[in-house]
Amino acid sequence: MKLTRRLTLAAFASAMALGTAMPAFAADLIAIITPAHDNPFFKAEAVGAEAKAKELGYETLVMTHDDDANKQSEMIDTAIGRGAKAIILDNAGADASVAAVKKAKDAGIPSFLIDREINATGVAVAQIVSNNYQGAQLGAQEFVKLMGEKGNYVELVGKESDTNAGIRSQGYHDVIDDYPELKSVAKQSANWSQTEAYSKMETILQANPDIKGVISGNDTMAMGAIAALQAAGRKDVIVVGFDGSNDVRDSIKSGGIKATVLQPAYAQAQLAVEQADAYIKNKTTPKEEKQLMDCVLINADNSGKLETFALTN
Repeated sequence: MKLTRRLTLAAFASAMALGTAMPAFAADLIAIITPAHDNPFFKAEAVGAEAKAKELGYETLVMTHDDDANKQSEMIDTAIGRGAKAIILDNAGADASVAAVKKAKDAGIPSFLIDREINATGVAVAQIVSNNYQGAQLGAQEFVKLMGEKGNYVELVGKESDTNAGIRSQGYHDVIDDYPELKSVAKQSANWSQTEAYSKMETILQANPDIKGVISGNDTMAMGAIAALQAAGRKDVIVVGFDGSNDVRDSIKSGGIKATVLQPAYAQAQLAVEQADAYIKNKTTPKEEKQLMDCVLINADNSGKLETFALTN
């Protein structure tokens, strides 16, 4: 028995010396999980978070869940299995993501949410989101001005499972509905998708050829809408988006889309990593779990200063 124990200890010591037989866990890994990077907003989040994490000396694991809660859960499992010290997450649904974030917490891994809230508190360490209601009101005020306070308009909304879609729509309507000569003739979800927005816009335009404006829940859908309108020869229709992408910036500069609302994706992600770093090193938590970052109106006056979801001086 003593011989067996000696051999076991010897084998353990040998394995430790060689560094091959024991599982390797990263002591300084931060997992970054967002929706798909074909949307430039989500790509900017990942790029911003990864850059800040590397600047602070961390390794990174970047994954995309494609707004699939099951896939997101698997990625949380991967982060747990890799021994991540923190997770930066733009989640796959306010309700559907609660269990996954709790799973990470139960495994001792803190989550720092960006862009989208979950319908629970005390599960994530931080929820850092854009002030979507404030931003939507900015966009709506500009839309009303561009429309001359009258005319038929269309609203394109995002995924129903995303709380941001509803908050932005409410912000739009709390401004626009005060103008009785502005009439909504269609309100449809294009699920944040450019191709879906193009298709929906084609159909809506056929049924409502007299539309004067389109207000969109994000820039990707706005790009789909403007493409469909231009293909139909309707360059007169006013389009306003939300996000502050480079694509929409370029469209504004060329006279296509008229305005958008910048939400600071890059800065938001970097702030989340900074807070994760403080938590990892000192167990420091932010004063408030839910933190709002104000949005900024982008139009022809300041679009030249917009670069990758940030305004330059």
